[in-house]
Amino acid sequence: MRKLTIAGFAMAAALTAGCATTEQGAIDEANATASSAEQTANNALNTANSAASSARTAQQTAEEALAAARAAQKSADEANERAKRMLERASQK
Repeated sequence: MRKLTIAGFAMAAALTAGCATTEQGAIDEANATASSAEQTANNALNTANSAASSARTAQQTAEEALAAARAAQKSADEANERAKRMLERASQK
């Protein structure tokens, strides 16, 4: 009976150690997966920040181009007005 009790304790200890080893492997794998997910999230955040910066630069460039186009349109309108007045004066002579 005593041998059976000792064998039972030994078997329980072995099973507990086996479960602990399995659980530690699962924990290690979960930690590796979490670390990989964190790295992926960091990469995604860096990409998003870079895209946002590029978008701000593109918007600034577009605003500058729009301002230049408006100035060109104003100059063209003024030139057209001058030409129109010159034609009117020429036709009156």
